[in-house]
Amino acid sequence: MPLQSTETAILTQAGLNLIQQALSIYDRRLTLVIGNRQFQDMFDLPDQLVRPGAAFSETIRYLAERGDYGEVDDIDEFVQSRVDQALDFEPHYMERTRANGRVISVEGHPIPQGGWVTVYTDITPIKRQESLLRARSEELSDQVLNYTEELGQTNRALASANTALEETKRQLTEMESRTRLTAEMMPAHIARIDHDLHYTFSNRRLGKVIPGRPTDLLGLHASEALGTEAYAQISPYFARAFEGESSVFEFTHETSGRRIRVALTPDRDEDQITGVYILSMDVTEEAQSRAALAQTRKRELAAQLTSGVAHDFSNLLTIIMGLQSRLAQMKIGDDAQELVQATNAAVRRGGTLLERIATISGRRDVHMEPVNVPEMLIGLESLAGPTLPQNINLTISASDLDKLVVLDAGAIQDGLLNLIINATHALGETGGDILLTARPIRETWIEFRVTDTGPGFAPEALEHALDPFFTTKGGEGSGLGLSMVYDQTTVAGGRVKVFNSDETGGAVVSIRLPLRIPAQPISPRLVLLIEDSDDIRISVREMLISMGHQVIEASSAEEALGLTGIEGLGLILSDVILEGAQTGPEFLDALSQAGVTVPMLLMTSLPPDDARRKDTPFPVLPKPFTTGELATFLSQEVPS
Repeated sequence: MPLQSTETAILTQAGLNLIQQALSIYDRRLTLVIGNRQFQDMFDLPDQLVRPGAAFSETIRYLAERGDYGEVDDIDEFVQSRVDQALDFEPHYMERTRANGRVISVEGHPIPQGGWVTVYTDITPIKRQESLLRARSEELSDQVLNYTEELGQTNRALASANTALEETKRQLTEMESRTRLTAEMMPAHIARIDHDLHYTFSNRRLGKVIPGRPTDLLGLHASEALGTEAYAQISPYFARAFEGESSVFEFTHETSGRRIRVALTPDRDEDQITGVYILSMDVTEEAQSRAALAQTRKRELAAQLTSGVAHDFSNLLTIIMGLQSRLAQMKIGDDAQELVQATNAAVRRGGTLLERIATISGRRDVHMEPVNVPEMLIGLESLAGPTLPQNINLTISASDLDKLVVLDAGAIQDGLLNLIINATHALGETGGDILLTARPIRETWIEFRVTDTGPGFAPEALEHALDPFFTTKGGEGSGLGLSMVYDQTTVAGGRVKVFNSDETGGAVVSIRLPLRIPAQPISPRLVLLIEDSDDIRISVREMLISMGHQVIEASSAEEALGLTGIEGLGLILSDVILEGAQTGPEFLDALSQAGVTVPMLLMTSLPPDDARRKDTPFPVLPKPFTTGELATFLSQEVPS
């Protein structure tokens, strides 16, 4: 091999090794052309399977024999089926759970000359996904985009070279084509603009980041490519980039409901900045997870700050009520008796306030299950309708929500009922209309919006409506209603927005929650159910049977131990508190230490902060639960 070709191959390998995802390229004969270091590390492959020329079929056989695909009855037949599928040369995307429990996504695209480029991504924990996204931002910005610039400069130099370098030029052109294909497969928009803000390079991913935007950007001005809303958010950072300042920032694209992260890096030619490299990606799910985590931390901090004060204040209220009771038994006159009654009323309001503080600051279980939103709203209407005055008209409508979505229906109904009551108070004696709507937004959010025809939010209310203890009702309000709605929504990864309607001037409260489609139910299997309450065991057994599972039962860890060796056992579901010496977590931990690999889950009615529950490594389903909540829990926690 010529020296320059050898050097090019080394540079290519080094560049691919800097990519955080695993990558492999096979030719039309399904023999390996190149793979990066992550490809070998992710699948723990021996050296002979990652060398150029290694057969795709041998790699599949190695993984199958090692158990990476689970139990395979006929290895030869399985390998041949995977080879036949690969030879079809059709683009594909799938997610697969490996034998070690790691979940990877596999995205394959055919090469025009024949063969495959495949990218593998470990998507197991959300925190690792966040770290990967941040690392990928830096790597793509510093490596892939700079590498594209180097290729362009190399091609311009080769254009003036003599014919003796034509073979090298052809090889570099092929390498550039592969690099571009790799850029197309990345889950991000990668581009460059010149000093006039026109695109000189771009992959075709902008429409994936900002829905509705064009994919062919070469020659377009940034304002035309990005659209008015996104351009207004990004253009100030363009100006800083052309002054030599790199930046990484996020903004919310209200039209699509997406949260977008953008990295800008100046393109320097000696002392002159000739352009700006752009890396942008959709981080909506990451932002939702961050919001939920931040809210959980704030709630835990609030619980720590208020628990001691609430305890002492509750004792103080108890003393005051006792003294007032003794005072009421004395002959103190009617005027004094009225003061006693007023004092007792104030104390009772203080007790109610303590309960609400405990609710907003303490942890609560989230009960996620597939929900038919129109049916849920019909139930809400029947609940709220009879409580409304005759001069108030409540209208509820849902659009484009025919499919089930995964939500905490109880929390949503509580929050919406709270908003309807607030709207009723805002309308007052004059009455008016309340409109509750539900709709999906860009397959990313589901929005619930409550609008009334009242006077709307005052400027101060618009600024502080979601703050705890802020109220416009004087002595009649606690100021915890909207803050509780905000708390419940953000814990679920959602957003709350308050504003006034441009049409009616009335108040509008918008709740946006992540739009999640129910996962496919797990395949029927033999379930060992461990529960010491006969009534609960019968109820859960019927739920499992209705899902197609077979069930064997035990009331204690000692009784269950004799059933764990039954052939075909596919799942163990145990209560935390059991009869006998061992608790559910202790029993499952002992099974795990003994090498039992069957999926193991827990259920309990203990509060989230109970040490017997929160310290267990096994997933926990809070009681009580419905069949839908149980099915959702199993589909999330049990590999298919």
